[in-house]
Amino acid sequence: MDHTGLSSEELAELKEAVRSLLAWDRDVTDEELRQLIEGELFRRERSRRMTATERKAAVSRLFHSFRGLDALQPLLDDEDISEIMINAHNEIYIERRGELQTVPIGFESAERLEDLIHSIVGKVNRMVNESSPIVDARLPDGSRVHVVLPPIALKGPTVTIRRFPRNPLGIRELIATGALTEEAADFLRGMVMAKYNLFVSGGTGSGKTTFLNALSQWIGADERIITIEDSAELQIRGVANLVSLETRNANSEGKGAIGIRELIRASLRMRPNRIIVGEVRGAEALDMLQAMNTGHEGSLSTGHANSARDMMSRLETMVLSGADLPMPVIRQQISSALDIVVQLSRFRDASRRVAEICEVVGVRDGEVELRTLFRFEEEGEANGRIAGRLNRVAELSDCRKLQHAGLLKGAAS
Repeated sequence: MDHTGLSSEELAELKEAVRSLLAWDRDVTDEELRQLIEGELFRRERSRRMTATERKAAVSRLFHSFRGLDALQPLLDDEDISEIMINAHNEIYIERRGELQTVPIGFESAERLEDLIHSIVGKVNRMVNESSPIVDARLPDGSRVHVVLPPIALKGPTVTIRRFPRNPLGIRELIATGALTEEAADFLRGMVMAKYNLFVSGGTGSGKTTFLNALSQWIGADERIITIEDSAELQIRGVANLVSLETRNANSEGKGAIGIRELIRASLRMRPNRIIVGEVRGAEALDMLQAMNTGHEGSLSTGHANSARDMMSRLETMVLSGADLPMPVIRQQISSALDIVVQLSRFRDASRRVAEICEVVGVRDGEVELRTLFRFEEEGEANGRIAGRLNRVAELSDCRKLQHAGLLKGAAS
């Protein structure tokens, strides 16, 4: 049972009873639907008494099963929940303020959960079935949805929903939360405005998409931006000339797939000032680097890695997966394309912070050379929260783009 006080069997019976009462030959307003649900609950209360709280929860749950996202709706309405993890139809976990916890909510059956999954992916022109059991999609509010169906998922349909704030955090909010300092923010502002190529790396849940959104606030309003993503998540504000591209999965015949690589190549013919690739995971890394090396300065992207150095190694592996190039050539491509790497980390107190900002200075002794400009240094721990500061440890060595943009003085402060 959940907070409605009803078992999954009782909820299923109530849902069928309400469905049978609906007049299918006309639209039923939200208010009429609520009245039907309340009437059916009142009729059944003669044999089973419910508290006012349980009755309100039951009406809401049944209403959302017809109009919203069923058991997920109250979780999606909670602004404090950042992630929803459905391991099975009756096993749901959430992340609230950085802490994992289970919730006493579930679907009445695996079939009901699978029906909801098909509804979600269908709305963004995607498909998931037994022959293609893994898919990425999104909800209308921009939340990212990852689905794995049986037989791959042994417990039943599995869904992971990454939620994003309705109002994305800006740099001011990130400074207020301690994610970075005023000095580091001023430095990054100069990098974006002077069109240095920036790469944001970090582990899962470290806030890469949020940080990329925040960096984009410094892009000139008169520029043309092309964003490329597997599943559209970026919320670029303040740029009117914006084109958002999203990959497409293969159809039921295994045809029609359009990946990140094809979208990057297409974007080069769309007269972009900057290209923003939401995340690179594979061979598309080569196309991204080539785009940065062919005049599309100020481009941004993200990738998964535990450190800036690891990110360079991962990029090498990604490029190798798409082209048989000598390692010295790959490393030269990376060092020529990337200017700045921002490493984000999720610390043990669940805080998300900039751990390091590095300059890519070239290739030395056969390796991509990084020079740390800012480094987060811990100073202790108080009340379960890490105390520390992102300190500047070196100055930028390549200031040519800052000079061309007339920003050298401001960036050196």
